[in-house]
Amino acid sequence: MRLSVGLKVSNSLSLTPQLQQAIRLLQLSSLELEQEIQLQLESNPLLEKIEEQNTSENLVNVDKESDNKDLTNELNADHLPDDLPVDTDWDDVYTHQPTSLGAADFEEREDNRQGHLGLSEHMLEQINLLNFSQIDQLIAYCLVDSLDEKGFLDAEIAEITASVQHLLQSMDYDDEVEDDEVVAVLRHLQRLDPVGVGSRHLAECLSIQLEVLPVNTPHREQALTLLQHYELLISNDLSKLTKQTGLNPQQLKAAIDLLKTLKPHPGLDFENKESDYQIPDVVVAKKNETWQVQLNPDIVPKLKVNSFYANMIRRADQSDDNQYLRNQMLEAKNFIKGIDERHKTLLKVATAIVEHQKAFLEIGAEGMKPLVLRDIAEEVELHESTVSRVTTNKYMLTPRGLFELKYFFSSHVGTASGGEASSTAIRAKIKKLVSEENNRKPLSDNALATLLQQEGIDVARRTVAKYRESLNIPSSSERKVLI
Repeated sequence: MRLSVGLKVSNSLSLTPQLQQAIRLLQLSSLELEQEIQLQLESNPLLEKIEEQNTSENLVNVDKESDNKDLTNELNADHLPDDLPVDTDWDDVYTHQPTSLGAADFEEREDNRQGHLGLSEHMLEQINLLNFSQIDQLIAYCLVDSLDEKGFLDAEIAEITASVQHLLQSMDYDDEVEDDEVVAVLRHLQRLDPVGVGSRHLAECLSIQLEVLPVNTPHREQALTLLQHYELLISNDLSKLTKQTGLNPQQLKAAIDLLKTLKPHPGLDFENKESDYQIPDVVVAKKNETWQVQLNPDIVPKLKVNSFYANMIRRADQSDDNQYLRNQMLEAKNFIKGIDERHKTLLKVATAIVEHQKAFLEIGAEGMKPLVLRDIAEEVELHESTVSRVTTNKYMLTPRGLFELKYFFSSHVGTASGGEASSTAIRAKIKKLVSEENNRKPLSDNALATLLQQEGIDVARRTVAKYRESLNIPSSSERKVLI
C-alpha cells in the first residue's frame, strides 16, 4: 500500500450562514417572524423599520406653525390687540383638588377587566358562604378537588373519605369520617351553582337538574321516569322503553325534549375559552373573474439599512469600530434579503395552490382536488422539503374562510372514469349525505359507499367508516331517531 498526496476538484453544497438564515426564516410563522424582526432591530443598529407617516399629523403640525407665525407677528406689532390668541384655558392649567394632598401622579381609572373564574374557584366561593362545620368544609374542599373539567366527580366516595381522614390525622384530629357524611355534603354541593355539579354520571346530573325545577313544570315527572331507564334510552330501544315506563310515544317525545334543554356537562361553562386567532399570511380574492393572490400587507415588514450609520463606514479604516459597522451592515442586508426571498417563495407557492384549487374556492370542500407537495414543488421548481417548510404554520384567507396551506394537500382515491378524488372532497360529500338523510332511516356505511360509487367514486365501506369517524359522525344505529 502506497500513500500519496493529490489534488481533487469537486462540487459540493455548503450551508453558509446566509443560507441557514434563509431556511430558518422560511419556516417561521407570522408571529415568530415578527418576534425575529424585533430581535434583529434591537441587536443590529444598522437595521431599522420604515415607519409610515400619518398625513393628518403633518397637517396638524402645519396648522400649529401657521398659528405660531400669526402670534409672533401680532406680538411684534406697534400696538397690542385687546384679545391675544391663547392656546390654553384656565381649567387646563388649574385642576381643583378636593383635598390638600395635591395632584395625583397618574390618572385613576376603574379597572373593568374581568379575570377568568374557574369551576373550582366558583365552587369554593359558594362553600365559604355556607354554614358548614370545619369537617364538612374540609369534605367539600376534597370534593371540589376531585371534579373534572365537565363538572363530574372523578373519584369514588371511599377515596374521598380516605383523603379527608388522612388530612384530619395530619392536623391531629381524632374525628372519624364515614361515607355517609361525604354523600351528605356531596348532595348539598350538587344543588349549588351550577346545578348538577359533582354528579357521578350523566343520568344523575340530569335528574338533579329536573328535581330543582318547579313541580308544575310540564313533563317533569315523565322525564324523571325516563332517566330511571337510562340504558334503554341510550340504546334507542323504543319498545322496551314504552313498556317499562308506561309512557306513550307523545309523552316520550315531550320528556326527551325537556331533557335536551338541560346541561349535560355543567362544568364546561367555566372553561377558559380563549380564542386562538390566526393572522393570514396570504389573502385570496376574486377580481374581474380571476383569483388574485397577494401577501397580507399587515405582516409584510418594511426594513432598511440605517443611512446615518452606513455613512460612518470608511473603506480603508480597519479599526474595530469600523469593522463592527461593516459586519452589522452585511448582516442587515442579508436579513432584508432573506425576508424578501421568504415572501417571494410564499407568494409563488400560494399562487400555485390557488391555480390547482380553483374549484374549492368556487363551490367549497366538495371541489377540492387531490394535491401533494411534489406537484407544487415541480411546478415552482423548488425542493419538496422547501414547499413543506413554506406551507407549515402559514395561513390563507379565502372567501371560504381561513385555512392553513397544508389543508389544500390531501390523499386521493380512484374514480370510475380513471381519475382521482380528494379525501377532503369525499369527506364533504359524506357530511352532506348524512345531513340530508332520513333520521328514522339513517344511511349505513354500505349505503354511503353505494351512493358515492354512483357518483363515480370507488371507495370501500371501511374507507367510508374511517372518513365518517374522522368527521365525528356517529354510526347509523346511534344516529337513528325513533320518535
